[in-house]
Amino acid sequence: MSLENHLSKCELCPRCCGINRNEGFIGYCRGGYEAEVFRYGPHHGEEPPISGTKGAGTIFFSRCTLKCIYCQNYPWSQQSRGIKYDDKGLALIFRELARTGCHNWNLVSPTPWLVQVEKALKKVRKDGFSLPVVYNTSGFERIEVLNQLQGLVDIYLTDLRYSRKDSAKEGSGISDYTYAARTALSEMWRLAGPLKMDENGIAVSGVICRLLILPGRAIEVIENLEWLAANVGNSIAVSIMSQYLPAYKAVSQKSWNRRITREEYDEVCDAMDRLGFNAGWIQDFEETSPRDLVGFEMEEGPAGVLREK
Repeated sequence: MSLENHLSKCELCPRCCGINRNEGFIGYCRGGYEAEVFRYGPHHGEEPPISGTKGAGTIFFSRCTLKCIYCQNYPWSQQSRGIKYDDKGLALIFRELARTGCHNWNLVSPTPWLVQVEKALKKVRKDGFSLPVVYNTSGFERIEVLNQLQGLVDIYLTDLRYSRKDSAKEGSGISDYTYAARTALSEMWRLAGPLKMDENGIAVSGVICRLLILPGRAIEVIENLEWLAANVGNSIAVSIMSQYLPAYKAVSQKSWNRRITREEYDEVCDAMDRLGFNAGWIQDFEETSPRDLVGFEMEEGPAGVLREK
């Protein structure tokens, strides 16, 4: 099945809604025929090899295949904010990000829009524009679709959010998240392998796995680290994130409405050392993102000006 066929029978994510988006039907993510984008431009909030010195060329796509109660990007992931772009318009965004000097095309939550992304990337590559493509995902992916992305994606920046079904169901609305995300990560590793960087320390290919420490659930990060060590190996670049901030529905949800503790943070750091992970990054305890990098604080629309040539 080609990516194009998913518009008539959408099975891009593990939910496999099977709806015909060409005829105006919408599935779980509510993605339609045209791509929807909340914001795009140089972004400095990713891992160092992705952001570099000039920023990641980031496109924040609207819609999402999950319903995370703590999502910082909820204005566009859950509340439908964003602007529609046809293939031509999306290609203009890619061209503008390349002209700006960004290190890559960083696609944030692109899964509902892979058909449109593929068409736009083919247009800009035909015109001589070429940057590494970062697939910035929650990890809730299908290996069948990942295989169709060969030649399109260079770097996988993927999450492992949970190790237990009850947390996944409560936090993101899908109990089968762990199986899907681990299966997908194994396939990403097969396709791209260890992180590779150029002479300036900018990522050109490979896999980065993000693990966000959630309040009361540090043990799940440790369990995922143990799974990684046993099934992928400790050479994978791992990004431990301590920046959890109650947002969206989590502000009123018991056990989700607090920051993580120092004890939880130290438990994860100790596990990193014990398991021999030495490629990657660990955020400082209580590190917070600048307000302009927090999703619900971002302004809608382009960070640059589109120029058609």
